[in-house]
Amino acid sequence: MKVLIVGSGGREHALAASVAKSPRVDKIYCAPGNAGIGQIAECVPIGAMEFGKITAFAKERGIDLTIVGMDDPLVGGLVDEMEAAGLRVFGPTKSAAILEGSKAFSKDLMKKYKIPTAAYENFDDPKAALSYLETARMPVVLKADGLALGKGVLICNTLEEAREGVKTIMEDKKFGTAGNRMVVEEFMTGREVSVLSFVDGKTIQIMSSAQDHKRAQDGDQGLNTGGMGTFSPSPFYTEEVDAFCRSHIYQATVDAMAAEGRPFKGVIFFGLMLTEEGPRVLEYNARFGDPEAQVVLPRMKNDIIDVVEACIDGTLDKIDLQFEDNAAVCVVLASEGYPVSYEKGYLIKGLERFENTDGYYCFHAGTKQTEEGIVTNGGRVLGVTAKGADLKEAREHAYEAAEWVSFDNKYMRKDIGRAIDEA
Repeated sequence: MKVLIVGSGGREHALAASVAKSPRVDKIYCAPGNAGIGQIAECVPIGAMEFGKITAFAKERGIDLTIVGMDDPLVGGLVDEMEAAGLRVFGPTKSAAILEGSKAFSKDLMKKYKIPTAAYENFDDPKAALSYLETARMPVVLKADGLALGKGVLICNTLEEAREGVKTIMEDKKFGTAGNRMVVEEFMTGREVSVLSFVDGKTIQIMSSAQDHKRAQDGDQGLNTGGMGTFSPSPFYTEEVDAFCRSHIYQATVDAMAAEGRPFKGVIFFGLMLTEEGPRVLEYNARFGDPEAQVVLPRMKNDIIDVVEACIDGTLDKIDLQFEDNAAVCVVLASEGYPVSYEKGYLIKGLERFENTDGYYCFHAGTKQTEEGIVTNGGRVLGVTAKGADLKEAREHAYEAAEWVSFDNKYMRKDIGRAIDEA
């Protein structure tokens, strides 16, 4: 079997590593991939948004299955184009990927189908948003409607901050066209938990829970990033929380999308807030989280190809989805200055330590192969993941392994998983 993975980050490296474990797979390609992915797959110089080239490549090479990792091509309709060409592809269609592509759509969906979430209002006009904020209770959360690389969310503690936030999102267009519309949402407090799921249009199977760290600096300070680290499972995702979410959120979302004529096949990422009033949906993503995939996929017992094909074929109810009874922690090694400005091209040393080291993984995010060796090529450079019998052991192993790697301007948070101590 020939498999093509679309994307170039740590999530796609984790996917490639899972696919490589399948005895059903003979050859893996990745478009465009990165230096780490290139060690287990053949990287092809095609961008994730070059739909015509991706489709042509898949047909020419006789690709049996394409897995789309990134949000942009999913929201843009890559799955539709490939399916129209008679190709087998895993991921939601454009009409279903709107679940992530438009926060206004997803909020309206939750409201219509009574899926628990924060109170909100949608705005197309910055003046109307400013007028609404004059009487809103602070703090509030402002969200750019479209895709913004996980960064289009502003928490505003005062009216002045909220006014500035409207200017940033809707007038200055800091997040581009994602800010043409904006959601103003009530601020919720509680623990955040991420839950990934496989969906076949009607059936949903829940993966192990995780928790991400979005802020750039220790103590959850600094700017929002794509994620500085994560751990799985979350000790706060209890049996009671799971039961509530299964009753009121998970299947309800799948059923709502089907009722809207947008059947969802692929991965739904549920960003949850565990409030005093019960779990609430913070956001949906229409694909594996990054870096959540880096701690969830290594713990999955199933052959990922079996699960993916069941999603495509509508037979997910026949799959017994299982995860190891252990834990994993991922620490992101970033370039100093991320997410604002940073330098690239620094030689990375120590990667060989991960070869044939069971329970330790180094997922590449922003790397490039050169004649001198593998160099940094992004803000988030590597995701160092380690397993352990429990979360504390996994965290200890992950930070131990993070020291195996060195490059100029290396930066990492030192407190990934600190919530573990409070559980």
